[in-house]
Amino acid sequence: MTGFEYTILIPLIPLAIFLITGLLGMKWKPAVSGILGTAGMGTSFLLSVITAISYFFGGHGEAGFSPIIPANITWLKLTETLHIKMGVLLDPISVMMLVVITTVSFMVHIYSLGYMKGEKGFARFYAFLSLFSFSMLGLVLATNIFQMYIFWELVGVSSFLLIGFYYEKPSAVAASKKAFIVTRFADLGFLIGILILSFITGTFDFDQLTNPQASVFGGAASLGFMGISAMTWAMVLIFIGGAGKSAMFPLHIWLPDAMEGPTPVSALIHAATMVVAGVFLVARMFPVFHFQAPDALEVVAWVGGFTSLFAAVIAITQFDIKRVLAFSTLSQLGYMMLALGVSGYGGEEGLGYMASMFHLFTHAMFKALLFLGAGSIIHAVHSNYMYDMGGLRKYMPITHITFLIACLTIAGVPPLSGFFSKDEILVAAFNHNKILFGIEYLVAGLTAFYMFRLYFNVFWGKDRHYHHTPHESPLTMSIPLMFLAVASVFAGFLPFSELVTSDAKPFETEMHLMIAVPSVLIGLVGIFFAWLLYKKESRVPDAIAAKFGILYKATYNKFYFDEIYLFVTKKIIFNYISRPVAWFDRHIIDGFMVGIGLVTEKTSYLIKGMQSGQLQHYAFAFVAGTLALVLSILYFL
Repeated sequence: MTGFEYTILIPLIPLAIFLITGLLGMKWKPAVSGILGTAGMGTSFLLSVITAISYFFGGHGEAGFSPIIPANITWLKLTETLHIKMGVLLDPISVMMLVVITTVSFMVHIYSLGYMKGEKGFARFYAFLSLFSFSMLGLVLATNIFQMYIFWELVGVSSFLLIGFYYEKPSAVAASKKAFIVTRFADLGFLIGILILSFITGTFDFDQLTNPQASVFGGAASLGFMGISAMTWAMVLIFIGGAGKSAMFPLHIWLPDAMEGPTPVSALIHAATMVVAGVFLVARMFPVFHFQAPDALEVVAWVGGFTSLFAAVIAITQFDIKRVLAFSTLSQLGYMMLALGVSGYGGEEGLGYMASMFHLFTHAMFKALLFLGAGSIIHAVHSNYMYDMGGLRKYMPITHITFLIACLTIAGVPPLSGFFSKDEILVAAFNHNKILFGIEYLVAGLTAFYMFRLYFNVFWGKDRHYHHTPHESPLTMSIPLMFLAVASVFAGFLPFSELVTSDAKPFETEMHLMIAVPSVLIGLVGIFFAWLLYKKESRVPDAIAAKFGILYKATYNKFYFDEIYLFVTKKIIFNYISRPVAWFDRHIIDGFMVGIGLVTEKTSYLIKGMQSGQLQHYAFAFVAGTLALVLSILYFL
């Protein structure tokens, strides 16, 4: 007995709520589904907080936090050593993720009571929220990589259902299909990587795979393909799965369109569930990346670095406030991936790993706050676009202050939480690769600029003389904003290097003023330019955009990646691969099978007289056959 057996209830409660609400939600008042879902998630939240306090501060980790498996059963036995199990694994990153997921999900459940009030499909919405939360909780608690893959796919299904919640809108249906299809391609890579990894090691279990002293990698050195080790191939393919979920370049195209779902869903996807699953996967498999496939880890670093810059540049030109936040999420996820990619293992060498998890934690709080704040704004003005907004600070004081806190936090202004976690990432990048460090310095300035471009356009600028006077959101929406604002302010003071590290052993960190001071200054420069251009309505931004001409247009159109993908799929794959394959299937495969049927039919018609049922015909055939047989024997004798 470990004392943590109750943790199995944390994912099972939202599963039960999903089943109850999904089956019975249409039979009672919509509000009942919302209250039931919120109460269930609140219970999981309390259990997660109790688990975190007991695990981190209950004397368990004095010499390092060892993994605990309070529940584990064998589901499928493939060989004597290769089993698929279903269980619960508690270690620093899974316990941290329990807090992140349940905190944000609980806030989203409360917020949705007000935001989704009166919506058609209210009960269905809460059922899907519970399914989404269950799927992500099952993913982070997985004891083996195949259990993780099962819940990984459930997360994909949940996102499909919630992004396409407004199924009567063609754009929502298209966005849900886009997210599902793009991530399916990535998940194929993940699955192949799992199969290669299990072939080499003979196990799916994390306690074997992530143990540097384990002997399961003994035969890995002799296996390779095209001059690259099999382990590198396996880990790159697994990373492709993570890149799809976390929308890393070039698999990023689904995430901006995912904004078609209700705004609380956007908060859940971007802050605590789907998109952080990829970062969590790399963190979970980090010992394998570091010791067995360091080249794959280098790929993680460069993909993360490029994605963070690429997304930040696009965010500068967007006018849909939810899309600005979507590209902001891409950029921040790039920060996290880069931090993992530049990390060593153990002690201060593992600074990047700790910094990535630290930023994942702080980002969950301030990004959920930003999306819920955006939902509050949209709820008030009934538009997503900045040019329909302005002067809202006078009408929405709570939303204004909490949104400002979130903007300052993501801009890395001390002493807010984003400053601490981003500073650790910059230090890790500086120690590993000066080019990546320079990229992230630039991204820090761009982040501050595009976030305060959004802030000044929405809350300052020109009052738009709204048709209906905007008003502050109800308490069900305001309370989560205030809670997340407090979390965004104080989350940075958690001693993360003593709690969540690459080798589960605490180490000391210190402030690096030579890196922290310039990063704050570049953030303040970004804020200053945003203030200069957008605090008051001005034609200067339009004039600057016009001067950049084609470059601005390309950036505004997200460098035409959607169009490129459509061209490749429709003009090349469909025309030159799918159509020939369809023709071959229809004319050759189907024609061959039809031909077999016709030959069988013709032959049957020709020989049907042999089964006439007339005795004289059978007697004739018998005598003729007998004579032929006798004559043949006599001839050969």
